[in-house]
Amino acid sequence: MGNVIAVGISEAKITTGDDILVSYALGSCIGTCLYDSTAKIIGLSHILLPSSNLCPHDNNIYKFADTAIKELVERMRARGASTSRIQAKIAGGAQMFLNSTMRIGDDNKKAVINELNMLGIRIIAADVGENYGRTMECHAKDGKVFIKTINKSIKVL
Repeated sequence: MGNVIAVGISEAKITTGDDILVSYALGSCIGTCLYDSTAKIIGLSHILLPSSNLCPHDNNIYKFADTAIKELVERMRARGASTSRIQAKIAGGAQMFLNSTMRIGDDNKKAVINELNMLGIRIIAADVGENYGRTMECHAKDGKVFIKTINKSIKVL
């Protein structure tokens, strides 16, 4: 087994080999795992908000769906991935506070799906919504994604 590389809130990382990318405690945030099975390059972003328009003076491009995914794809391409081969798996987007009128999880999910569609990247698996947090593990060697949730069995995407 390679290194376990944590991807925190508003971060994105890429890796290869036997490494594992992991985002802990995805609530309303969305983990977007991109994988090129030919180049064996995997990337993971932990998106906090749907649009950079919400915080125009915040220059952390990995915080927002509309900027993080584009940048992650570009970084993967610089390492040899091809946009036409990249496939996506997403997780998170929960409604963590049931009595809240804010729907940030749903807004994040819609923004991520929209951005992936605009880039021509197909979503092949998803574990989104509901009202609980998740941990997302993305394995570079085979593109498998494991979703771990308290009091639930592990899902393989």
